[in-house]
Amino acid sequence: MTLIDPLALAQDLMRRPSVTPADAGAMEALQGVLEGLGFACRRMKFGEIENLYARYGTARPNLCFAGHTDVVPVGDAGAWRHDPFAAKVVDGVLYGRGSVDMKSGIAAFAAAAARAIAAGTVKGSLSFLITGDEEGPAIDGTRKVVEALIAEGEAVEHCVVGEPTSAETFGDMIKIGRRGSLNVEFTIRGRQGHVAYPQRAANPVPVLVRLMQKLDAHVLDEGYEGFQPSNLEITTLDVGNPAHNVIPAEARGRINIRFNPAHKGADLIAWLQAEADAAVQDFQGSVELKTWLSGEAFLTREGPFTDLAAAAIADVTGKRPELSTTGGTSDARFIRQLCPVIEMGLVGQTMHAVDEHIPTWQVEQLSSVYERLIARYFGTFTA
Repeated sequence: MTLIDPLALAQDLMRRPSVTPADAGAMEALQGVLEGLGFACRRMKFGEIENLYARYGTARPNLCFAGHTDVVPVGDAGAWRHDPFAAKVVDGVLYGRGSVDMKSGIAAFAAAAARAIAAGTVKGSLSFLITGDEEGPAIDGTRKVVEALIAEGEAVEHCVVGEPTSAETFGDMIKIGRRGSLNVEFTIRGRQGHVAYPQRAANPVPVLVRLMQKLDAHVLDEGYEGFQPSNLEITTLDVGNPAHNVIPAEARGRINIRFNPAHKGADLIAWLQAEADAAVQDFQGSVELKTWLSGEAFLTREGPFTDLAAAAIADVTGKRPELSTTGGTSDARFIRQLCPVIEMGLVGQTMHAVDEHIPTWQVEQLSSVYERLIARYFGTFTA
């Protein structure tokens, strides 16, 4: 069997400018590599988003690797030291968009899968769940692929998401959970009027301010097993009133809540609606809420799966990683509905930045970690 050079594959993927929602041939390139290893590949397109589900073997357990080929825009291309889509290696460092987040991670797991298959360590199935919509709205990507796999009864026992989760040094952190994220926009509608005749108007601004002050003062919780306390942040207050002598008819405010598993999104929305309704109870106006729940909180509790992942890192680096729930959201929030999921990958300090880059040795080491994880996984769950 032909083995894979993870650096070369990472460069090939990076040279395809797959800024969400564009694919630019990245999915086709990865599919060709996986089919060469014996994976059965399915393209799952939803809307304009290309997705790929590939599986090697039919037996259980099925260990899945999840990632995304889409990348964020480069910003000012002139500010980059090297062409962001040239995938240039300079002094042992790989430069370019997607080097960290996360085409190198995909390449590292593909190379690890090739070595594991050649070594005969795959005692079940390996699969890839790859989307082109992680950096965008995340509507037609992993969310819909997971829904389709569940509807089909596809069995996936565990999943590793290849996000760049290392914080300071390679292998220092694995994510075993994430907080949920809820965005809410409040619109208070009153009645416009002259500031000298407030009795003829209904000013929505004080109502909005009092509501925001009450929400801001509320303590959601003191934390949860392995999680920091949930936090509510006011992100904007907008009136758009250019005049000094006009009471506006409308005022808007937005908040974001990052919440731990002590809460469910629906419960938070119900609480916010009740607070908003109370705020306008004696006001000659109305309130409207628009909500965007991008994901629920989840936790993969410590056990055999997290232990073997940590041990795989220790096999290569000599140090065991921290198991963490910090950070923002990822597609793991959708995969949690399918199976237990963790995230482990490169050092993420330059992701989304100008001159995104990663030392090439990290790509090689990550592939070695993934190879050890595959071996330990099938040694643990098929023994």
